[in-house]
Amino acid sequence: MFSVIIRHLKTQSLYKYGNRIALPVRNNSSSDTRASAGIFVPSYLPKPGETDGERRARLFYQSRKRGMLENDLLLSTFVDKYLLEMNDKLVTQYDKLINSSYSDWDIYYWLVGAQPIPPEYDNEVMQLLIQHVENKKKERRLRQPDLPIHDFKK
Repeated sequence: MFSVIIRHLKTQSLYKYGNRIALPVRNNSSSDTRASAGIFVPSYLPKPGETDGERRARLFYQSRKRGMLENDLLLSTFVDKYLLEMNDKLVTQYDKLINSSYSDWDIYYWLVGAQPIPPEYDNEVMQLLIQHVENKKKERRLRQPDLPIHDFKK
């Protein structure tokens, strides 16, 4: 059985790049060993032809489905509170942040102050996010907010 699995894997796309395996890595730092090892690192690309309403709806969804519960809670409560009121500049900054080539752990560490924020992300939306994470009003954030009834198609 094991030999059948190995034979199957050898014929699949894992081996089409020689003996290197292409993995989706989300860190674009030049000092990152994954990037220097020649592994493809995706970069942020805006969605062409996307309306403002579609972009806000996408960001709302992406903030809820990060794959890391800590970021799901922090980002989903943040967008529930601020996304509809954000101007275009802040929405663009937020879009670049959560769709950047950095990992969710990097974003989390920046928000809680465990790692320094790279200069390209030290902006207004990051400061607003940090204030949200500090939670000085001691709001309860034990679960994601309910799905909105917002009309994003404005």
